Amino acid sequence: MEGNGRVAIRKMYKLFINGAFARSESGRSDQIGGENVAHASRKDVRDAVVAARAAHEKWAAHPPALRGLVLYRLAEMMEARRAELAAQLVVGGTVDVAEAEREVTAAIDRTVWYAGWCDKYLALASTRNPVAGPHFNFSTPEPTGIVAVLAPDEPALLGLVTAVVPVLVSGNAVVVVAGERDPRSAVVFAECLATSDLPAGACNVLTGTRAELAPVLAGHMNVNALGAFGLDGAAEKRLGELAAENVKRAHFEDAPPREEWFAGGFDDLERVLAFTELKTIWHPAGI
Repeated sequence: MEGNGRVAIRKMYKLFINGAFARSESGRSDQIGGENVAHASRKDVRDAVVAARAAHEKWAAHPPALRGLVLYRLAEMMEARRAELAAQLVVGGTVDVAEAEREVTAAIDRTVWYAGWCDKYLALASTRNPVAGPHFNFSTPEPTGIVAVLAPDEPALLGLVTAVVPVLVSGNAVVVVAGERDPRSAVVFAECLATSDLPAGACNVLTGTRAELAPVLAGHMNVNALGAFGLDGAAEKRLGELAAENVKRAHFEDAPPREEWFAGGFDDLERVLAFTELKTIWHPAGI
């Protein structure tokens, strides 16, 4: 309660599905730091995948340069909400003010770095293949489709950005499960997504537990790829088995110590190419 007797309005941290903020269809929420955070259900996962599928065609059809401008716009929105993002990280209780500001800066810079690859990665990753016969043979990467991402717990913002933004570069649509320890910064990031000109559904942010949501995403027949950080061996094995049901690409990584997330190794074109598929075209020549 404020000094004038007014009761402050507490924020409800909602799911971000199809470009809108919504409570879980189950009505559940978790208490984190005295605030309510929506707890996504299996139905919320299915709704997010449906939204992602509808948005994928539109997002992938954006000219590469336009996708870069949209992701740059995302960085602009993060810059505009820099103070709120940093304050949310401090509220999460694992970083001080200086470290929170450093993390927000790194997350914004990483978003800009990947935005710049949207109209460049094709030139580097495409190739003319040598073949025996009167043909031209070209290979070029295309987006995989719908990618489910399990974001790391720490660092809450930089880890989320590192997990999500490279996947968007090529035109994939994303359903991301935020880190469990304190997903509130992921919802503030979703508020940046909402004003970034991304098509509704191109990036959907769920909060809840990996144990409940990850198997649903791994086994979903309309999800084309799965990426995750910091899972134990048993979880990777189980999710890999579920992903194999529809030959889903699975990309598992360890979650390194916090300081390594700031290193240049996470600014890597391979993170874009990890969720692309090579399309090869034959064309007659010399006939």
